[in-house]
Amino acid sequence: MKQQKALTLKTLTKSNVWEVEENDIFRMWETAEKESDFKDNRNHYMDVIRSAFEIEEIKIDKPEVIKKYEARDFKVGNIHFDDNDNKKWGIKKRAINRITDLTYENIHHISAAKLIEVLDCNFGGGWDSLSQSVQDIIESGFDISTTTLPKDRLHKPGGMYDKKVNDGYEVLEITKGLWVEAIFAKAKPKVENHHKHDDDNDSMNNGFGDNYDEDFEDENPSENSYDDDDDDDFDEDKLTEESYRTTFETEEDLNLEAEDVADDDY
Repeated sequence: MKQQKALTLKTLTKSNVWEVEENDIFRMWETAEKESDFKDNRNHYMDVIRSAFEIEEIKIDKPEVIKKYEARDFKVGNIHFDDNDNKKWGIKKRAINRITDLTYENIHHISAAKLIEVLDCNFGGGWDSLSQSVQDIIESGFDISTTTLPKDRLHKPGGMYDKKVNDGYEVLEITKGLWVEAIFAKAKPKVENHHKHDDDNDSMNNGFGDNYDEDFEDENPSENSYDDDDDDDFDEDKLTEESYRTTFETEEDLNLEAEDVADDDY
């Protein structure tokens, strides 16, 4: 709350504008219009506000018209552009309901529960069904991990599912026949984001989270890394849970296996 109260039109960015609400915009605009450089910066302010809010000018100032805007969840108020121009606006925070609504600017301002809700409403093909650009956006704000297990084993007491939930992860379960893919999401601490992302270089970030980098460095499979144990020692629990890796690492393992097969053919 203290951070929101400290914000002004001058300090608003396309990221922190998601922290404020409609009434805050009216209040900040009223304060800013008294400043000497207001007219020079007015278009910039409008551009920042529009990145997070829908704005409609109400040209017919009648109670029945205003009620229609309010029925659409718009907040209505007066906006002064200059001494002779007093306009009535309808302002509404842009909803984040679809995967395409997610951006580098707003991803840090939604909860993991909200992210799971958006994912649940928009796709059923699993994490891999998302485009790489959407995955990058999500992973810039959240730690993401996935696993796929038989239905009757996903909720095994003391298993990875329980451990993730107990560690504060939200989870989305996607049924795939007799198996279930679980997507775990947990917001990254904001203290970790300030040195990685800002409004100027978000688009340059590769989107892979901290866990990806560490796991990628630690896991470097090679053709000599497999055990020579007999098939009798095969433990399915260990394969599906203890050997759990993120989606990205699984893809690398598959690629390496494919290369090994190719080598054997010659």
